Amino acid sequence: MASSFLVAVVVILAFIYSLQLIITHARRRRRLPPGPWPLPVIGSFYAVAWSRAHRSLARLAERYGDGGIITIWVGRFPTVVVSTPDAAREVLLRRDADPAGRTVLDTWRTGGHAASSVIFLPPRGKWRALRRFATAELFSPRRLEARRPLRQEKARELVRHVSERAGRGEPVDVGDATFDAAMDMLSRTLFSVDLDTKELRCVMKEASLLTAGPTVSDLFPAVAADLQGARRRMGVLLRSVHGMIDEQFMRRRHCREADMEHEWEEEEGSHMNYDTVKTLFTDFFFAATETSSSAIEWAMAELLRCPEAMEKVREELRTVLGTRTEMEESDIAQLPYLQAVVKETLRLHPPISLSFYRAMAAVQVGGYTIPKGTNVILNIWAIHRKADTWAEPDKFMPERFIGSDTSFWGKHMELIPFGAGRRICLGLPLAHRMVHLMLGSLLHHFDWTLPTEVKENGVDTTEKFGLVVSMATPLKAIANKRCDG
Repeated sequence: MASSFLVAVVVILAFIYSLQLIITHARRRRRLPPGPWPLPVIGSFYAVAWSRAHRSLARLAERYGDGGIITIWVGRFPTVVVSTPDAAREVLLRRDADPAGRTVLDTWRTGGHAASSVIFLPPRGKWRALRRFATAELFSPRRLEARRPLRQEKARELVRHVSERAGRGEPVDVGDATFDAAMDMLSRTLFSVDLDTKELRCVMKEASLLTAGPTVSDLFPAVAADLQGARRRMGVLLRSVHGMIDEQFMRRRHCREADMEHEWEEEEGSHMNYDTVKTLFTDFFFAATETSSSAIEWAMAELLRCPEAMEKVREELRTVLGTRTEMEESDIAQLPYLQAVVKETLRLHPPISLSFYRAMAAVQVGGYTIPKGTNVILNIWAIHRKADTWAEPDKFMPERFIGSDTSFWGKHMELIPFGAGRRICLGLPLAHRMVHLMLGSLLHHFDWTLPTEVKENGVDTTEKFGLVVSMATPLKAIANKRCDG
């Protein structure tokens, strides 16, 4: 009996060893980057702590990476992880036409969402039509300027909300307050009206957690069943957002508002139709609101931990705004230290820490071959913290951007919180205005301090990993109205 068991063990081990030799030979033949040793069935998926994937993948890149590139095997499918500015440049700019596809997580296939999503569509046909539409009809300088007064009013409402909390001596939940303001600014840009921010906040936060990691169907595509219920739940969330958008479009048609013409509805053979535009607007709500509010929350947390930086940005606001009571979008260009604070926050805490791509053709990157169809993960968090790029990379130092032309508009691979290349964030022009205006308004009008218990223990900067990497413990701070603000 014992000998039979021993024989079985030997056979199994021999099988595993032979399989590993085959995988290793295949990897060498295909010239994939190195990575943790893959096991049968699960590959090297075991090596990644998906609850903090950006940090886990960064550590693996340091251990195995050659030129900042490693391979993670998800089952029998390779995923290439890129973790340095030079490697990112190869993927996003030099070989932009090849890895510009998108990995589609199973959760986002719900109701055919990914088939009409500008986030997931391959870069052709419908994708180009959606980007042209968004650029011309929503985020062009003329369109953004036309809705500037609406965003300015939302900034005033944010200040009034904080003033009310300050008057009652209550701490302000910075994330919730700025989420509502960001949602209102986006809805004003899209519809010229406000939506139900409370419901949308719940929807966005749950969706972020649902997409925090791959499902069983992502790991094993042959398993089509929604075993974890993520696809079903995402369907509920998407239908909720669709209902709000439907209501606004019906209102616009009823009122015969004509500020955005819909010739696309009547163009025969056009990629654009009502359902496609509705999916586009849904993408904006998922991509823009929590990312903006999270950026402001992290910025406030870092400034509260660094009083010198807080005083510098407040002094700059006092100097530039003078006796004016409100900051305006036109002031942003005259506030270099505020801009540096935003850049440094997005460097340390990119809202989207991992960006997923898919090679549309075989491509050479860093001397390795990435086969067609291979998933590619861009570890933005790791890129932003490279010690050979940034002095004291883990330290909050806005001064590093003073006198520097480094920007997050896709030209400098060491700072890419909004991506770069063909798939750079569509809403970047709006996000730039929103984040600076909201953060600057909060700093101009109020003196900020931490509650006593937080002062004693320090700000909790633990991350909550999801679609957006947010603060696990919401930042609550005391706002005191400034006499000169």
